[in-house]
Amino acid sequence: MFSAGLYAEEEVGTDVLQADTLVANGDESKLPEKKPSFWKRLKEKADASIKFGGYIIGQYTANDETYNEKHSNFNLRLVRLYLNGYCFQDFYYRLQMEVNGQPGVDKGPRIVDAFIEWQHWDEFRVKIGQFKRAFGFENPMAPLAIGVGNYSLATRNFLFNDRCGEHSVGGRDLGLQFQGDFLPAKDGHKWLHYQVGIYNGQGINHADRNHHKDIIGTVWVSPVKDLRIGAFGWNGKYTNESFVNDGKQQRSVKRVRWGVGIDYESDWVARAEYYSSVGGSVKDVSVASRSDAWYALVGVPVCKGLKLYGRWDCYRSAKTWNTLQQDFGATASYWLGKHFLLQLNYTFTEARIAKIMAKKDRFYNTIDFQVAARF
Repeated sequence: MFSAGLYAEEEVGTDVLQADTLVANGDESKLPEKKPSFWKRLKEKADASIKFGGYIIGQYTANDETYNEKHSNFNLRLVRLYLNGYCFQDFYYRLQMEVNGQPGVDKGPRIVDAFIEWQHWDEFRVKIGQFKRAFGFENPMAPLAIGVGNYSLATRNFLFNDRCGEHSVGGRDLGLQFQGDFLPAKDGHKWLHYQVGIYNGQGINHADRNHHKDIIGTVWVSPVKDLRIGAFGWNGKYTNESFVNDGKQQRSVKRVRWGVGIDYESDWVARAEYYSSVGGSVKDVSVASRSDAWYALVGVPVCKGLKLYGRWDCYRSAKTWNTLQQDFGATASYWLGKHFLLQLNYTFTEARIAKIMAKKDRFYNTIDFQVAARF
């Protein structure tokens, strides 16, 4: 009897026997709460959050460039709509559409971001889908966050409208990325960050066209809050999707790039980067294989909402001084609250390549006024 009773207690568990005793004594109010079932707990975790938003940027530009057909122009620069949120607590998702522009191949309404990221650990996060390439400090920034009227020549020539001949991709590609942050400081910021991604190499909304995946990585240290010092690397290959064997085009070109940068983002802003690239253009065999670019930017707060910026921006299409284009820019940026931005930009350009090219000005000026609203 003793052995049988002991066996029974081990089988049903002491919690069950105690519950039976409470019920027999009329003390059901003291019963422990029942643990939710697995499916109920899964459903609770599966509850998803969702947030809708977007922004609009309107633009007017004017310049005195002799050979430019558009001396002044009104432009709807960007109209973006997005939704993002969490599901299963640890999974972040984002979908972003660009809806302005004339419809066409790689133009007009299209998906720019579409990804899911597992964020269970700060030290190791996994992202899959379509998103920004892990190269540079400026590329991941939203257009309204960079402070001045447009991205740098470095970002535009190596990531947005790539000099290799890639279609317009906005710094994005399809792939898989791992990233994380280590070594928390007392003020909450992390000392070390890494990102490494594996991409198709053909840009957004395009499938792979070769047997070579692009590998892109970033690592930075943050010795104090708001300051980052980083290095970037890229080993890739781009294939011409509309190759014509006319003696001028190439079927594919390599993209081997590296960069370094420093970035401080607070009330004051200071950012500088240098990129170097090896690889020509699929559209023109005469394009030089080597090129580089750099910029330096400073932002100074004047009063609430108003910040003044200055930027020196350079690109050498053949990594020689006679192919240098340098822009000297000044910007006044004024936020009316959190959702409305007025921005006036002035740029003085020197294009040294004009010495050896017909119908191109060496010096010209550009004024750019932008109005942005976000919701």
